[in-house]
Amino acid sequence: MILAAGRGERMRPLTDTTPKPLLRAGGKMLIEYHLERLARAGIDEVVINHAHLGDQIVAALGDGSRWDVSIHYSAEPPGALETGGGIFQALPLLGDGPFLVINGDVWLEGLALEQLTSPPTSLAHLLLIPNPPHNPDGDFFLRGDRVANQAPGRRLTFSGVGLYHPRLFEGRQGGAFALAPLLREAAEAGEVTGQPHAGEWMDIGTPARLAALNRKLTGGGNGT
Repeated sequence: MILAAGRGERMRPLTDTTPKPLLRAGGKMLIEYHLERLARAGIDEVVINHAHLGDQIVAALGDGSRWDVSIHYSAEPPGALETGGGIFQALPLLGDGPFLVINGDVWLEGLALEQLTSPPTSLAHLLLIPNPPHNPDGDFFLRGDRVANQAPGRRLTFSGVGLYHPRLFEGRQGGAFALAPLLREAAEAGEVTGQPHAGEWMDIGTPARLAALNRKLTGGGNGT
């Protein structure tokens, strides 16, 4: 699943007329990089949620055949359902087994997504990165392969890439709700695993970061 329903407030005014996943860097829409990577990993069934200017996303991506994937859409009401609510609504499209979720506004390399497709031994398996400047305090600790809310050492930042079991959402109701509290609750119960990612990663959340990614991809600078 690619999460693509956000309004993109920090990316305004660009997102006033274009949904954030369709913004371009390096000559491609941001979401194209995810679709290409998923196809290379052998993942050919993709769910994309949408809300803000969602018709543009459907029109631009169609059935996904250009990227050798089959796209199913989960339309959300105005204002969207937040990350947790969006995934919960899409569960009937995602099946009974573990599924991969990628934030539509991150870019990363140095990771083969097939490394994350093995069924987790927990309710969730998270890809964690060194803390970027915009999140210096991090999100979770990693002890071996277990993700913890509190532990010795330094926190790492959740990358926006994770593998989830539908049981993570058991007992939840429909509507808008965040994913983070579910992950923290599961981590407290020892039901979240993780792995570090040492490759490149960017949160494409502002026009400046979009411009930096474009420079990187077009050879116009180091991206900073």
